[in-house]
Amino acid sequence: MDQFIQQYKEDVIGHLSGFDRLVLRGTLRALAVKSGMLNYLWHVGVLLKDFGRFVQEKSAQLKAASYAEAQRQKRPILYLPSSKVSKEEIARGIAQKDGIQKGLIGILTAVEPCQTYELVRNRGQKKLELQPRIRKCLFLYHYWMDSRFGFMHGRIQTWFPFSIQIYLNGREWLARQMDRLGWGYHRQENCFPWIGKLSQAQALMDKQLRTDWPSVLDESARRLNPIHEQLLAPYQEDYYWSAQQTEWATDILI
Repeated sequence: MDQFIQQYKEDVIGHLSGFDRLVLRGTLRALAVKSGMLNYLWHVGVLLKDFGRFVQEKSAQLKAASYAEAQRQKRPILYLPSSKVSKEEIARGIAQKDGIQKGLIGILTAVEPCQTYELVRNRGQKKLELQPRIRKCLFLYHYWMDSRFGFMHGRIQTWFPFSIQIYLNGREWLARQMDRLGWGYHRQENCFPWIGKLSQAQALMDKQLRTDWPSVLDESARRLNPIHEQLLAPYQEDYYWSAQQTEWATDILI
């Protein structure tokens, strides 16, 4: 990149580097392993023979709580029977049609593969066992216009261990910051061909690196599952956040 900029330095006005697409994953680590899940069931007093009924009840509680705000605001909840459609395009279309500038756009749901558990019978030892399995379950995709990050979304798996992913974009975030400050810029999809205050914009992108991510992501997680503490009670387990995908991009302004 430096070589390219140096080669065309007479034509280059400047460049902007920072976050592009980010996917952050929330994991309940104690429940993500078999031994931890068994410990949880013991802690809340659930026998393996009652596992199926118990987890179905918890899944129903999560879905009801996750849908509640959309129902209160009369925002759409749409089931997508095919994984081939673009959820982002659907959500952006809803936002444009309904003029959503802030807050919840809607919830899209889809059945997709998930890492969860299954109760199996060990015929040799004549006992029930809990085993990790890749199965399919319903995922809930919440799309919203965030006052800080702009267009973003999160998804939650409705079966144990209730894994979460939060999707946001550094360029969308920067655009929101510049809008609040009244700075001029041109945006073409996810890049900036021109920014009036380029050095100041770069400073804002640099500041994104110093974000208190756990508090930001915990807030987003509460949108997806507002009854997290009650759902696991009396057991207590917070989400552990990790970066599943991070994209870093440089826009060259000429």
